[in-house]
Amino acid sequence: MKIVIFGLTISSSWGNGHATLWRGLVGALVRRGWDVVFFERDVPYYAGARDLHAIDGGELILFDDWAGVRQQASRSLRDADIAIVTSYCPEAVSAAELIAETPRALKIFYDLDTPVTLAAFAEGEPPSYIGPRGLADFDLVLSYTGGEALTGLVERLGARRAVPLYGHVDPRVHRPAPPRAEFAGDLSYLGTYAADRQDGVQRFLIEPARLRPDARFIIGGAQYPAEFPWTDNVFFVRHLPPQDHPAFFSSSRLTLNVTRRAMADMGWCPSGRLFEAAACGAPLISDVWPGISDFFTPGDEILLARTSEDVLAALDRSPEDLARIAGRARERVLTEHTSDHRAAEFERLIASAPRIEQPLTEEA
Repeated sequence: MKIVIFGLTISSSWGNGHATLWRGLVGALVRRGWDVVFFERDVPYYAGARDLHAIDGGELILFDDWAGVRQQASRSLRDADIAIVTSYCPEAVSAAELIAETPRALKIFYDLDTPVTLAAFAEGEPPSYIGPRGLADFDLVLSYTGGEALTGLVERLGARRAVPLYGHVDPRVHRPAPPRAEFAGDLSYLGTYAADRQDGVQRFLIEPARLRPDARFIIGGAQYPAEFPWTDNVFFVRHLPPQDHPAFFSSSRLTLNVTRRAMADMGWCPSGRLFEAAACGAPLISDVWPGISDFFTPGDEILLARTSEDVLAALDRSPEDLARIAGRARERVLTEHTSDHRAAEFERLIASAPRIEQPLTEEA
């Protein structure tokens, strides 16, 4: 079968969480025999940090503007079985209009930012990637977030059917690796700067760093402002490409997950970083949100933090204890949360996705 995707980016992992997820899912689909075409606008900030130039077994089409690529996109859609538009795709509305003219393809919107999308509508500022008809013209809406977010997609945005397709990890890319001195630390955090994550970063990393001046804390990511509250024992590693993630996760005693506020409030929002770190054998500590226990067992596969003191207590655990937690988390991920698992789940979802008229939500 053939799938055509109009997305934010697959070619650059700089400053976004979409690229790594798409690489894992597309790679798994290609291995399962799919013909995949990915359309991506060639913008300067991704071009300057491009860490993927071709899709192995698929086709990556970079373009400067929609007018110049529309005819090629139309040709590609003629024999497509599945057509997907994603959140934050710069040409999402135009692509959706083109897909609507393609009767053969199953039409899917994949929202990788559902709580952010719903929050924008609630504030009266609909995001640019959703048109005036909302999601009513798609046969199926996939959501990176489950729980009440699914109901919001149906009731507020008119989705006919909304189901979760959660994050995942490609264990071919993310696996235990030899530690590297430049990433060594007691607590690490890998993530793009986001204002609505800053309270969590402050509470779970900056404050523990202040209270433990002899410990070493590592932040990796992009878009951190000059006024970020650095301390002498917090070290920064500018944007890391995915091939360096395993060494980053494998070099610290403990790694931190902090969830964007809108996502944490809705719950059922496992970050791809959680699965990546676990697959690399890193002990995990995370902020708390509804549904986290559906993905990892607290205290057994993951540690949870509500206060700075919870992080300090986790840092005081023995190496043996942290290794046991890390081993169980890795086993859970390899059993349930790989890109191959999500590709198989995607196939099941589209196989049972008739073009329906009545709204329906489903929990995974």
